[in-house]
Amino acid sequence: QVQVVESGGGLVQAGGSLRLSCAASVRYFSIDTMGWHRQAPGKQRELVATITSGGTTNYPDSVKGRFTISRDNANNTVYLQMSSLKPEDTAVYYCNARGYSYTENRNRDYWGVGTQVTVSS
Repeated sequence: QVQVVESGGGLVQAGGSLRLSCAASVRYFSIDTMGWHRQAPGKQRELVATITSGGTTNYPDSVKGRFTISRDNANNTVYLQMSSLKPEDTAVYYCNARGYSYTENRNRDYWGVGTQVTVSS
C-alpha cells in the first residue's frame, strides 16, 4: 500500500551541493510527516530533517543552516537540498513517510531503501 523511493544521491566534493528527492506512492494511507534520516558507516541512524503536512520543519544542529527540507503534498514528494557538504555528511540517506494506514488501522512509518551520498575531501 505504500512505496517510498529515494533518488538524487551521488558523489560530491566538500563544499558542494546535492538535492535528494523522495516520492511516496500510497493507497489507503494518509501521510502526515515526511523526513530524512541518514546512517554513516559504523554509526547509528540519525535524524536529518522532518517536515509536517503543514510545513513545520525540524533539523538537528549538525545540519541546520546547510540543509533544507521541502515537500509537495499533492504529489507526496519530499526534497532535501544539501549545501556546504562536509565529508562527515557521507552516509546512506533514507526517506520515511509517517501516517495512518486505513488498511491496518494504525499509525506507522514506511521507509525507502536509501540513497548513497558520498562527500569527498
